[in-house]
Amino acid sequence: MSDHALLAALRDAVGPAQVLSDGDLSAWELDWRKRWRGKALAVVRPGSTAEVARVLQLCAAHGASIVPQGGNTGLVGGGVPDASGRQVLLSLGRMNRMRRLDAANLTITVEAGMVLQALQQAAADAGLLFPLSLAAEGSCTIGGNLATNAGGTQVLRYGNARELCLGLEVVTAQGEVWDGLSGLRKDNTGYDLRDLFIGSEGTLGVITAATLKLHPRPAASLTALASCASLANGVQLLGRAQSMLGAGLTGFEVMGEFALQLVRQHFPQLPQPLPPSPWTVLLEYADTEGEARARERFEALLEATLEDGLITDAAVAESLAQSAALWHLRESIPLAQSEEGLNVKHDIALPVSAIPEFCEHTDAALQAAFPGVRLVNFGHLGDGNLHYNVQAPVGTPPDQFLARHEHAINRLVFDAVQRRAGSFSAEHGIGALKREDLAARKSPVALGMMRAIKQALDPHNRLNPGRVL
Repeated sequence: MSDHALLAALRDAVGPAQVLSDGDLSAWELDWRKRWRGKALAVVRPGSTAEVARVLQLCAAHGASIVPQGGNTGLVGGGVPDASGRQVLLSLGRMNRMRRLDAANLTITVEAGMVLQALQQAAADAGLLFPLSLAAEGSCTIGGNLATNAGGTQVLRYGNARELCLGLEVVTAQGEVWDGLSGLRKDNTGYDLRDLFIGSEGTLGVITAATLKLHPRPAASLTALASCASLANGVQLLGRAQSMLGAGLTGFEVMGEFALQLVRQHFPQLPQPLPPSPWTVLLEYADTEGEARARERFEALLEATLEDGLITDAAVAESLAQSAALWHLRESIPLAQSEEGLNVKHDIALPVSAIPEFCEHTDAALQAAFPGVRLVNFGHLGDGNLHYNVQAPVGTPPDQFLARHEHAINRLVFDAVQRRAGSFSAEHGIGALKREDLAARKSPVALGMMRAIKQALDPHNRLNPGRVL
């Protein structure tokens, strides 16, 4: 069957205005990092689960492959079409409604295209908390967050997207709808199908809705920056904070000096309340006991670690606006890197105890192999996830540096991670960028099981082909 016939059938299914095949489609065909550009047969924007099912049925009948896309904020080339001009890009942005909020059950059911920030606000409007938080929350969607098992800044307390999801609605490769929108915490009735689709990056089915956990809003939330002379001190600070604050420690982010230097350079309007230090830690503490008690415990931690020399300076936010400014500082690092030019991004996970030694040895190995490289090291120290990025030396065109050295840099870094029982992909996923690394580094037994699952659920390889496997 011809592409023309498929386009006509798609227009009948979702309406002519929701099938885009002409004009500038770069908003869907170009990824956020501007490294991956494809060409879609069409961008199709369904407005309901029934329309998603019909689109997948038509694509199956016509032998067309589908690339699901949420907010197009991914970092591994997993949500844009290839260059063939034959793939249908399924944009779920119109499916952005809240279906139900059950305050007594502490759950909310929303469609996959709801922007994460809108979901956070819907929970807040009900006096509750949806804790998933990441820099792209103003444009990423919950379907994409679940498809990539997004992490973000509060994994330390609340877990990844997987831990926040109780149920899913999914359209299969054949266009069937699985309604698994359970709000139950306990349901041992067979295999956990939900967990197959979370983190599968659109290769096993299309997530169209989810039932998610909500939490009571804390009575008080406090944020601080603290300076550390070494990363080892930062790890000791983490242990002390966990001991003194317990589960109330909701965020523990680390930022290397060069990362904050890039923010000062490209966003000089953003205040940095502490003088430059080798490492700066951002801590967040949430408590149910009220502002006075929470501040007393939080400041006691900072005073004790100042006395012990674990930190050299600290600044506590005195208002919600100041707290937001501290988080904005942390979240501006990727944007500052983008302004500086293309870079080799790493999203690695390590045992927290191994991080100082890993950084010391890998920093030195990179400098020896690629003199002058600049290391932009920041991330979620509390859960062992670093964004260990490598910027080109001063004066070297970033695109040329990337083309010449990305593979060798990745091999050096990933080998170092693997030797320490870590992961080369903590929260960004595999997509197209890390597919070959997965094939080389994942155990053959694991890869065999993954391929068997893919074959069972998508035997004709129509869902996001060329991604993950």
